[in-house]
Amino acid sequence: MSATTQQVKEQSPTIDTSASVELGEDQVYHLLQNERRRNVLRYLHDVEGKVSMRDIAEQVAAWENDSTVQAITSSERQRVYIPLYQSHLPKLDEEGIIEYDQSRGTVRKTDAADVLYEYLEPGTSDDDVEGEDEHNPTRWERYYLGASGLGATLLAGSTLGLSPFSLLPHGSVGLAILGMFWTLTLGHRFA
Repeated sequence: MSATTQQVKEQSPTIDTSASVELGEDQVYHLLQNERRRNVLRYLHDVEGKVSMRDIAEQVAAWENDSTVQAITSSERQRVYIPLYQSHLPKLDEEGIIEYDQSRGTVRKTDAADVLYEYLEPGTSDDDVEGEDEHNPTRWERYYLGASGLGATLLAGSTLGLSPFSLLPHGSVGLAILGMFWTLTLGHRFA
């Protein structure tokens, strides 16, 4: 498998065979270039099983109008529903990302959707959960925040002449702060 091709197994619920869906990077970006398709995937991310196309259209319309599903108007809903029905859902179905039953108005995401989620939210695929503690960005944010707080305390205490900070030469305070961030940056880079 090349670096630009992702493969996933797609299981049919009625047939006990599996077919491989290959998506090149260009196909992935083409599918994700439209905000409505991204919103459909966003809606389906935590949904299991079949969902009503109407439910998807209502939620996407609410997101697009910075509103709630209850507050959207019929025309706002229709402006989303028609393009989803005629274009976006058939496109995702054609590429094997969803199973779209147009006559019944139901949608179900397939395993191939996981490939697109990696592009929408890098580092959130199921494969990354295992190494979450090792490369958790929140951990590094906390380290940098702590170093910033410690550096600000050292600098303010030294500048204002507060004890025990007044005993430190100004140059050593600057070097200590620089050393903290240099060490954190190297640790983050090679972790």
